[in-house]
Amino acid sequence: MLPALTDPVALTAALIRCRSITPDEGGALTLLQDVLGAAGFACHRMTMTEPGTPDVENLYARWGASGPNLCFAGHTDVVPPGDETKWTHPPFSAAVVDGMMYGRGAVDMKSGIACFVAAAGRLLATGRTPVGSLSLLITGDEEGPSINGTMKVLDWLAARGEKLDACLVGEPSNPKALGDEIKIGRRGSLNGEIVVHGRQGHAAYPDIAENPVPKLVRILDRLASVQLDQGTPDFQPSNLQVTVIDVRNTATNVIPAEARAKFNIRYNTEWTRPRLEAAVRAQVTEAAAAVAARFEIMFSGTGDVFLTKPGPLVETLAGAVLAVTGRTPALTTNGGTSDARFIQAHCPVVEFGLTNALAHHVDERVAVADLEALTQIYQRFIEGFFARARG
Repeated sequence: MLPALTDPVALTAALIRCRSITPDEGGALTLLQDVLGAAGFACHRMTMTEPGTPDVENLYARWGASGPNLCFAGHTDVVPPGDETKWTHPPFSAAVVDGMMYGRGAVDMKSGIACFVAAAGRLLATGRTPVGSLSLLITGDEEGPSINGTMKVLDWLAARGEKLDACLVGEPSNPKALGDEIKIGRRGSLNGEIVVHGRQGHAAYPDIAENPVPKLVRILDRLASVQLDQGTPDFQPSNLQVTVIDVRNTATNVIPAEARAKFNIRYNTEWTRPRLEAAVRAQVTEAAAAVAARFEIMFSGTGDVFLTKPGPLVETLAGAVLAVTGRTPALTTNGGTSDARFIQAHCPVVEFGLTNALAHHVDERVAVADLEALTQIYQRFIEGFFARARG
């Protein structure tokens, strides 16, 4: 029996019970397709593929055919629960105890999807149907490589000539309480890897070897000491963090042939990715020259920086949050990345969901009361969006 379209608690519980660990669909998308299809949404299931990566199932569902098209984006895939014996309640049981629902995905982010579906269902049940379209873009690849998920569904929509006019991403966005923050942008994320080449040899005869480790350390010290910028009114200062050092050597009496390091930079609108890569390369080149290091440097990225300036979309969401919670949410750009980094190239996007403190934790759980409150916020937001669209 399908959970009621308008019940966020039952919907969240049903989704949690689907063991949808990336990249397995686990029945979660099938459940959503059945619930939304029964309510009149046109549902499209698609399996996206890429050589060398797992196939991923995705869902796009749309109610209505005209514009504007307000989209909700989310993901049903979850991270592994870890040692299940350490959970107070089984991670896929959706047990409700003392007003809290336990389960993997209770925060990140099956609950957000359930709340938006319930909000849409309640609105449609009133008969005050939107002048436009409501859609949901739900992927099974957000917690994984993010290759065969949202990005490819967006390409599929573009190929069909289907436009998104605005998007709400339901990631848990609040640090302490529902209504604390709306995310209106995200910093860019750039990964780098440095390889310093040496010459392997016996540690007792360093004169006929070349040790790359001290040279790499000098380069990393230079990188870690550089202040990239002072930040902006909307973003924190950009920062570089060394995350991996590897010499692939376990023998204490052997000078290794090479030393590697990886780093990550979270950057703001003071930079574009090409300019940032060039600046880092210049710093590495100068530091390497000072110690006569032979090196290579490679870059990869997971998303560029973006900002949705305050305006009708942000104001409508903030108004809905204030009306339900009594809180005026801060407009922030902190935290990690999300699939909003792909969506921002297609339409304005904002992020708002539950509190994020317990995301990915053992005993991940959500207050049942917050599910009802978030549903009310989403319904007010949907109504406000289309009211503004009508002028």
